[in-house]
Amino acid sequence: MMAAIASAEIGNDVTILEKMNSLGRKLLITGKGRCNITSSIDISDFINNITGNGKFLYSAFKNFNNIDIINLLKEQGVEVKYERGNRVFPISDKSQDVLNALIKKLNKLNVKIKTNCKVVEISVNEEENIVNGVHIFNKVTNKNEFIKADKVIIATGGKSYSNTGSTGDGYILAENLGHTITKIKPSLVPLEVYEITVCKNLQGLSLRNVSIKLIDIERNKTIYEDFGEMLFTHFGVSGPTILSSSAHLLRYKNLEELLNNKKIKLKIDLKSALSEEKLDLRIRRDFDEIKNKKLINSLDKLLPKKIIPEIIKNSNIDPNKRNNEIKKEERLKLIKSIKNFELTISSFRPIENAIITSGGVNVKEINSSTMESKIVKGVYFAGEVIDVDAYTGGFNLQIAYSTGFTAGSNF
Repeated sequence: MMAAIASAEIGNDVTILEKMNSLGRKLLITGKGRCNITSSIDISDFINNITGNGKFLYSAFKNFNNIDIINLLKEQGVEVKYERGNRVFPISDKSQDVLNALIKKLNKLNVKIKTNCKVVEISVNEEENIVNGVHIFNKVTNKNEFIKADKVIIATGGKSYSNTGSTGDGYILAENLGHTITKIKPSLVPLEVYEITVCKNLQGLSLRNVSIKLIDIERNKTIYEDFGEMLFTHFGVSGPTILSSSAHLLRYKNLEELLNNKKIKLKIDLKSALSEEKLDLRIRRDFDEIKNKKLINSLDKLLPKKIIPEIIKNSNIDPNKRNNEIKKEERLKLIKSIKNFELTISSFRPIENAIITSGGVNVKEINSSTMESKIVKGVYFAGEVIDVDAYTGGFNLQIAYSTGFTAGSNF
C-alpha cells in the first residue's frame, strides 16, 4: 500500500495485485489488533533495533521516517497516541482505522486494486532486461490473465501468519528471477521448553517487571537479557521479552546442537528490583508475621499464587512446613529459586506462530537507495520479503513503510 501511494503520488498509473479478498489483513492483527504504527524514538536510533541487516535500511529510513507515517495518517484523520516503550498507536486503539486511512489515500490517488489475484510469474523481456508483464491467476473467475507493466514491486510479506496471505509467494517469484533467498526462519516467536509440565501448570500466567536471560551454559555466555513482561503457555514461554530474545537466539552459533543438548537456559528473576539480601529481609519479615502458617500459604504477597508451588518445589522444601521451622539454608534456597527460575529451551514455535520472518531476498542483490533489483531492471522489493527484521515496538512496520515508499518513489 505504501509503495502504491508513493508511486501514484509522482504520477504513475498504479495497480495493486492482492491475492486475498481484501488489503491489509496482516496490518489488522498487528499490536494485538491495535496496530503499533511505529516507534517514537529518533529515526537515527532505528538501526539499533534492527536485528537483521540494519545498515541496508539507512537510505529507506532517511526517505520516509516515523514522523512521515504519523503525518500521513493524520492527514487522513487518524490521530495517534504515545505509550510506554516509545510505541505509537492510533488514539482509537483500532488497527482498522490505520488500514482505512491507507485505503482512503489509495482511492484519492486513483490506485486500482485487484483482489483475489495471485501473481504466479513475473515474465521478463530479456533483450531489454525490463519487466514487460505479470501473469495473474484470478481465483474468482478461474481464468489466466496477463497484465503488462513497466515496473513491478514485490511486496508480498514473509511466511508468518500465513492465514493473512503471507505464504512465501514472493520468495518463489524472486528466486525465479535469479535472486538468492537466505534461510527462512521464524523471528519474534514464542519459545518451547523441555519442562512442558511446569509450563502447563503455569499456563496463562503473565509476569510483569521481571528480568530474563538466555544463557549458553556450555560457553557460560549470556546471549540476551531483557526486562519487562513474559507469559507462560502450554508449550513454553511467550510475551514481549521472549519474542525479542528469539530474534537474537535464531542467529546464535551452533544453535541446533546446543538446543538438542539442552545447553540453552532461560533464567527468570521474579524479583529483579530486590537484591538477594533485601529479598531475604522481606521474606524473614513476612515469616515473622505469620510464624505458624504453612510455607505454601505464605508467599501470596510476594509472588503470583500460580507459581508458588513451582518455586517451593525447586527449593526442595516441604510445602507444608511451617515458617518458624524453616532453616536459613532452606530460606536461601527459596531466594535462589525466586531470583533464578530456570527453564531449558528446546525449540522455536513454527513460523506460522511468528510475528515476522527472518530471511528473504538477499540484500546484496538489492540497491538500498531505490530497492531495485540488481539482477533484473524494473523489479523492486519492499517489506518483509527482504532479508531484514527487527524487534517488536513498531520497527517492522516502519521497515514496510520506508522500503515501500523508497521502492514506489523511484519509478
